[in-house]
Amino acid sequence: MHRRSVAVTAALAAAGLLLAGCSSDDDGGGGATSSAPAPSATTSAAASDPATTPAPSASATGEPAPSTGVGEGCPATDGGIPDGAASSEVVDVDGDGRADTAWITAGAERTFGITTASGATFSAPIDSASPIGASAVVNTVGADLTPIALVDLGRQAQLFSLDGCAVTQTVDQGGQPYVFDRGFGDQGTGVGCTDVDGVLHLAGLLATEEGDGWTVTRTLVDLDSAGEVATNGAVEVVAQGAAATDPVVTTAQEVSCGDLVAGDGGLVEPTS
Repeated sequence: MHRRSVAVTAALAAAGLLLAGCSSDDDGGGGATSSAPAPSATTSAAASDPATTPAPSASATGEPAPSTGVGEGCPATDGGIPDGAASSEVVDVDGDGRADTAWITAGAERTFGITTASGATFSAPIDSASPIGASAVVNTVGADLTPIALVDLGRQAQLFSLDGCAVTQTVDQGGQPYVFDRGFGDQGTGVGCTDVDGVLHLAGLLATEEGDGWTVTRTLVDLDSAGEVATNGAVEVVAQGAAATDPVVTTAQEVSCGDLVAGDGGLVEPTS
């Protein structure tokens, strides 16, 4: 299959802006690193910053992104989408130019997986004790269109790489699962993908109510070439004094990537 290469790297945050550190996994999983930033008043921006909304593109809309070279895709495997699983068509994750399918199974051993148009199926367990049904979005990020999945579990969002015909949970530099806080660990409230120089870039988001308005802080997330290791990148305050209904505020309280929002008409864990 066509393998995506170099991922994004970025400088650490400037002085006066705080990167989120380690936190406990409130959902019962292992240690976690949240990418969402702590609030800061040292940088200001307009209440609605277009930088938080990706420019229209094939990957941002969830449609198969154009490829500079179509590969063979993942080799076909035995099995397929499990009986009873919820499934949804997603972007091309294996580089053959065809849309693939993501799925989630329910129950104590719930699993997230991909079945490609080429006939390959690969998956990984969703390691969480959260009683909230999982929902997910799949998209490609970075200049090399690295395929990722964000699985929303209510109290946190887990990040998976879909590179190399496998579902691999992304870890931090210490080898611990890299997850996004959803407002329960004082480090973030959501996760999204933002347009940076025409490239969709993963970002942790923190919305805090301060005085008469809301402040939104964004931490870009740098991934290695396979999307398997994540590092906190540049931090920026992208809104101050914003209304609660401003899209920059509501987006900061969701799990999304481009125009795809977890739980909103996409892939949701079946109830039975």
